[in-house]
Amino acid sequence: MSLFRLDHVTKQYFTEGRPVSALTDVSLDAARGEFVALVGRSGCGKSTLLNLAGAMDFPTSGTVTLDGVETSSLNDAALTRLRRDKVGFIFQSFQLLPALSVIENVELPLMLAGRADARPLSKDALRWVEMEDYASRRPFQLSGGQMQRVAIARALVHSPSLLLADEPTGNLDTTTSDLILGLLRRVARETSTTILMATHSDEAAAMADTIVHLRDGRIA
Repeated sequence: MSLFRLDHVTKQYFTEGRPVSALTDVSLDAARGEFVALVGRSGCGKSTLLNLAGAMDFPTSGTVTLDGVETSSLNDAALTRLRRDKVGFIFQSFQLLPALSVIENVELPLMLAGRADARPLSKDALRWVEMEDYASRRPFQLSGGQMQRVAIARALVHSPSLLLADEPTGNLDTTTSDLILGLLRRVARETSTTILMATHSDEAAAMADTIVHLRDGRIA
């Protein structure tokens, strides 16, 4: 059964009153635990597709279904719950808060959700990415690869069904990139989390189960 599905999705934006298509008639689905790589040049529609899959944006036409729910059918409160409970995010620039320690960054999503078990779950998440010894450090005391591992722990701390990764190795050297990609591969296999990763790199995409090439807003 598919964890998420895009069915004949088109997404248009308006620039100076004229429609510009970011995606055109795209159909795509992924099963639980499947690692999908979206490959293409900047502007091909990768980030738009991630936003649609994570219910951060909505199609102009067609439907997006996440864990059996059509995203366009939800009100604001239901959308907030869906994103909070079902979706994790990893960014190229890590997006760690510099004023917080490593463990405080990881537990922040749970704290915002009012979870009483935020600290023990955060410790478990850091242990899973082998960063438990760095829990009290601040982000500026970490390497790029270490910061991305913390970001992965934060994305996984609430056990999402879908993990969205936007160029997660874009700021890392080759050796560190391989480590991060191996960790994402392990996430998919061991936790049955579906991963949708946008990348420019064919080498990064090779770690995925499925590779989808996008060109000018269409699946090539």
